[in-house]
Amino acid sequence: MPEGPELHLASLFVNRMCEGLVFTGAVEKSEVNKNPEVPFCCDAYIIKAQSRGKEVILTLTPIKKDGDSKRKVGKHQSQHPMDVVFRFGMSGFFRFTSEDDLPKHAHLRFYTNESPRRVLSFEDTRRFGSWQANGTWQKDRGPCVLFEYESFREKVLSNLSDKAFDKSICEALLNQKYFNGIGNYLRAEILFRLQIPPFVKARTVLEGIEMINEDKKEVKKTTDPAGKKGVKVETPDLLSLCHTVPLEVVKLGENGYTPAKAEYSVLQAWMQCYCVDGMNSLSDHNGRTIWFKGDPGPMVPKGAKSRKFKWKIQKDHDYTDSKKAKKTHIESIAIEKPAKKKDNIKVKKESAISKAQSGSKRQKKDTKRVSTEPADENTKSKKQGKRSSKVTPRTGSNKIKGQHVEEVIKTKRNSVTCRESATKAKPQRRSSDTRRGRSR
Repeated sequence: MPEGPELHLASLFVNRMCEGLVFTGAVEKSEVNKNPEVPFCCDAYIIKAQSRGKEVILTLTPIKKDGDSKRKVGKHQSQHPMDVVFRFGMSGFFRFTSEDDLPKHAHLRFYTNESPRRVLSFEDTRRFGSWQANGTWQKDRGPCVLFEYESFREKVLSNLSDKAFDKSICEALLNQKYFNGIGNYLRAEILFRLQIPPFVKARTVLEGIEMINEDKKEVKKTTDPAGKKGVKVETPDLLSLCHTVPLEVVKLGENGYTPAKAEYSVLQAWMQCYCVDGMNSLSDHNGRTIWFKGDPGPMVPKGAKSRKFKWKIQKDHDYTDSKKAKKTHIESIAIEKPAKKKDNIKVKKESAISKAQSGSKRQKKDTKRVSTEPADENTKSKKQGKRSSKVTPRTGSNKIKGQHVEEVIKTKRNSVTCRESATKAKPQRRSSDTRRGRSR
């Protein structure tokens, strides 16, 4: 997405919006885009568009006024028409807005000769799209399935020996060399209508199809949708549906595919298989998801997994409005957040102050209780147990520990003095004994 029908609708959009308008100046490119510059600058030129498969060409044609042949043209002024080839990638499309409402992702811009100016821009959010100045239709791409149906059909059927048709039919349908304009959702819709499994060899599906002969068209007596019997209706084949199914999307018009507003409800209602509830999905050898019903076929890749896809629809795709909305949202958050932080800080400070005050009050109460206690150790030990249940353990335990330490120190000192006295007494006994022995 976008595919052949969407690019054709884009060309119709450009022709309708640019009809009767004169553009001026140089073609501007955004700085972030890596595509080449478009070296075209002219005081007055017109723009026309045409599509072919998955490509669109914008033709920039200078307007020659009376006397222009005699007037000298500047070096930077373009004198000849220029073709700029666009390939949309995954998200490219054209938009026509005022200069003030220029989208964020407008990567190539063409300005009108008005006041205030308006801009035709190529918008590409994902930057997969590309353009080429002085370009032509790619040679590797086949005839367009929409507007070159006969040559498209002939090229496919005359090249069935190509290796491209050794692959599964769902993968061959994405080959732009033969199916120029067919993409992911179109291949799913085409195969579903014919009840063809997606992973069947492409050659086996296409071998039974014959060339178109205007004099002898293959017809079959069937019942038409109105219920009338015997009406001759041409039996559709895969190649004919590659032409008619995209035309159905074109008939939906811009109501079917409007990327500027991200609105796809009409296109979704038209789809019978692609991203429809109840359908199966698998990834092919190229990693692209194919939607189908029933048996997938014998050429399913090993380890292929089913994928789920949800349409991402936005109510408003206008980047100018979204910018304003984002700014107001950010500003509101920036205003609210500091207030919340201040409130939190105040609450924390108040809680800390209250805790400190309560702690100081408790400490005062504890000191009062300790000072009023009697000096008797037995009474202290009894009240110590009662106080431990009411008073915090820090205030009471510190004094009790201190008293205990003093008692231990006193006992140690007493024991030391006793030892010293004992050691001093012993030599006296020995000396007296020796004296007695001498006297004896």
